This record gives sequence, C-alpha cells and structure tokens, in this order.
Amino acid sequence: MAAFRPLNSAPSSAEYLKATLSAPVYEAAIVTPLQEMTKISERLENTILVKREDRQPVHSFKLRGAYTMIAGLTPEQKAKGVVTASAGNHAQGVALSANRMGVKALIVMPVATADIKVDAVRQFGGEALLYGANFDEAKAKAIALSEEMGYTFVPPFDHPAVIAGQATLAMELLQQDVHLDRIFVPVGGGGLIAGVAVLIKQLMPEIKIIGVEAEDAACLKAALKAGHPVELARVGLFAEGVAVKRIGDETFRLCQKYVDDVITVDSDEICAAVKDLFEDVRAIAEPSGALALAGLKKYVEEHQIKGERLAHVLSGANVNFHGLRYVSERCELGEKREALFAVTIPEQKGSFLRFCQILGQRVVTEFNYRYSDADPENARIFVGVRLSQGLQERKEILRELTVAGYQVADLSDDEMAKLHVRYMVGGRPNKPLKERLFSFEFPESSGALMKFLKTLGTYWNITLFHYRSHGTDYGRVLVAFELPETEGRFERHLDALGYEYHDETGNPSFQLFLSPQTTSLVVE
Repeated sequence: MAAFRPLNSAPSSAEYLKATLSAPVYEAAIVTPLQEMTKISERLENTILVKREDRQPVHSFKLRGAYTMIAGLTPEQKAKGVVTASAGNHAQGVALSANRMGVKALIVMPVATADIKVDAVRQFGGEALLYGANFDEAKAKAIALSEEMGYTFVPPFDHPAVIAGQATLAMELLQQDVHLDRIFVPVGGGGLIAGVAVLIKQLMPEIKIIGVEAEDAACLKAALKAGHPVELARVGLFAEGVAVKRIGDETFRLCQKYVDDVITVDSDEICAAVKDLFEDVRAIAEPSGALALAGLKKYVEEHQIKGERLAHVLSGANVNFHGLRYVSERCELGEKREALFAVTIPEQKGSFLRFCQILGQRVVTEFNYRYSDADPENARIFVGVRLSQGLQERKEILRELTVAGYQVADLSDDEMAKLHVRYMVGGRPNKPLKERLFSFEFPESSGALMKFLKTLGTYWNITLFHYRSHGTDYGRVLVAFELPETEGRFERHLDALGYEYHDETGNPSFQLFLSPQTTSLVVE
C-alpha cells in the first residue's frame, strides 16, 4: 500500500500538495474522464467540459476522500474499525474503502433513508445502522459510538486527509486539460472545492475556481459574508448531497484563501442542468451532481463569458429514480422555457379560442379550469405556455394579454403554484370560511402523517390537503385549517409538531384559485 503521512489540523499548501500526490486513492477509485459537452458548448459559445465522477465505483467523488483518510489510519485504528454518519454518497465511499482494506465500517443512517441507499451501503460491505429522524441525530449517534466503542469517526468533509483525497480530482483535471480558464465545483460542506482550490492554486493559479451552492443551502456564501463559518437556520433538501447547514472549519479556511467566486442556483435551474447532462452526454445526475453545471450556465450568462474553456464536476449520480418525475416537471421552468399565468377570461362560448388566438403560434403546455358558481360571469384559468425566448417572451405575453383586456398574474416564480396549485385548480369551497393555509415539510417515513393528524387534525377542521410524492426523503404538503386569524393554541401545536412550516395564507396563487374569497388579479 502506498505510504500516506497523516496531516495536522491546518496543513500548509505545500503539505496538501505532497499529501495529494501520495494519496493512495487509485487502489479503489479510477481516473474519471473529462468529456466535452458539444451541444451546450455551442449554445453557450464556450467549450464546456464535464468531469465524470459519476463513473466512480460508488458513482460519486466521495470515495477519494474516504479511502485516503482510512488508508492513513494506524494499524490499531484499523483493527477497531471506523464509523460515520451519512444518508448518501459518503456512506458508500466509506463502506467500499473499509471493505477494500479489511476494516469494519459502521454507517449510521437516518431512519427515513431510502432503501436504495441502505442497500448500496450493505452491498459495498458496510454495516448500516438506522437511527434518528435526520442527519444531525445520526451524526450524534455515530460520534457517541466512536467514543464508546473506539471506532475512528470518518467525517464527510472537514478533515485534511479527506480534503487531500478529494484534491486528486484536481490533479487529474490538469493532466487532462492544461488550458482550462475556470473550474466550477459544487459546494456542500466544502471538502471537494477546498481540495480542488488548494491544489490548482499551487500549480496553475491563473485558473479561476468558482463554487456553486444551492440557494437554500448556501453555507459558504454565508460564511464568506460573516468572515467565519456560521450555521444556517435551515437548508433545503432537494439537492440533498449539498444540504449542509455549516461549512467546515478547515474547508472554510482554504475556501476563503483560494476560491475566486461563489454563485447560487435554485432548484429549477438544477433541474434544467440535469436535463442538459442527459441530453448531451447521457449521464443521469443526482441534483447535487448537476449543481456545478447549473452554476456554470448562470455565471456565463451573468458575466457574458465567451470563448473560454470551462470545466465542471458532475459530482454524483446516486439519484432516486422516482425523483426524476420532479426534475422532468421543473426543468422547463429552470431553462426559462415555460411560463405559468393566472388569467381571467369571460365565462362564455369561444373565450378559450379567442384567448389562444392572442397567444398565436405559441404552444400551450397546460390549461386548468373548472366552472364556479361563485363567479358565473368569469372563468379563472391556470395556463402554461412554452417559451422560445425566455424572460423577454414572458414579459411580452404579459403585455399582450393585458392590452387585450385580460386580468393576468405571472405565477412562473411562485413556488406554491408550481408545487401544489397547478394540480388543484378548481377547488374553491362553496361557502365562506375563516381559513389559514400552511405548507409543511413531512419526513418521508411511516408515522409522519399520523403524527400530524394527532397533533393538529383532531383540534381544528382541515379544509384543504394536498401532497404529491416526488421520490425525495421528505414530502411537501399543503394544508388549510378553519380557524380565526390569531390562535395562540394553534401556533403552540405547530411548534410541538416539529415539522418545518410556513404560513401561505397570503400567497397569490392560493387567493386566485383556492380561497373562498374572490380576489382581483394583480398584473406583474
């Protein structure tokens, strides 16, 4: 086995370079290809290259860091075994690495972890222990077991050996293309971008390193603004591979020193990038795996970059198959190729035809309507339109409909409309209600609904309920209750429930399509 000397808590850049060169990752990992994406290169007028870490034995880059750290343990540490907490790619990297070296590996995973991930850990030789409702509880259990049983805890990102292992990816990039102008790297806890940045800046400092974060999990951006790591109040779980509340201490030290810029993207932009990867190189990326490409596209547009060689890391492909339905539904919005509108048209024969004539040759992707005797003179429709010219065309449609005398509201950026209302149009109650609307994030586990109903459903009348599975580890649920505007007891029960929630009563898409009160459209 190759010699690998353990690093201290804050190694110099030269020490990181030496550790990366001696990291024994290729005893388990492979050199992944750097592949040109010809279609998107032509579209963006740059040469776009993708580093295919989805080709690794565990289908993600995490194997590099896990193997490097475990390889550097003493014989005594290896004999006792290792433990970690993860619901995804790091778990599989630790399991395979330990198995290759004959080391016992215990992986603590939240109870709600999808079976496909638990099975993968076991197939790679790890022992899976399901514990806790979320990652933080699983991590606390793993650390407790390490202290109790003498296992070595293998962190997912904030450790010099893990960072050095991830840096081997950057070494490959330079060997595969020395003419790169920028490298776009996904950011969760920061292990990958810290390793890439510290190595690239020692050898070719003119190459720019751009971090890409999900808007709802931007812990590096928050830390850079504060000047030190900070903990986010909450993180979104769509791109679960980067759903980290706090950047690591060592990873932040390196990012602050070596990373050139950071950009954030939303879920729709990530979905569009998943589609781009499939159409160009036939790769099926998990959301966090497509994060860097989403950031690259947005960065090129914002900075008007032309004629450069731009690389991005496809960091993982451990996608839940059922989650692809959500990606498919949202990618058109992420590409700015679809717009959603609420439009009021006369409740009379020929109205739909006249409305479509104004749209001209544009393709209607969705049309939802149901007659309501609450307003027999007017029909309120939910309509989707395919765009060929992005935001400019969206504004043009709004103008054309307004000039034609229609009341219209643009719902293209309304998250509740995209997640729930488009599937519920026509659901107005036939009598006035004192109603409040809330969105919840349910854990996708047995008993989650029962807990909700026992905590809230037996005290207040539920007047609306919508849930649609997207194959993720949590569910997004929309619920309305019949209750007065202020009800202190209700808020106390919400807090006791322990689920993430938001009051959506004032949301325009709810008022337009589902509320018992009639609301005038607001022209955007």
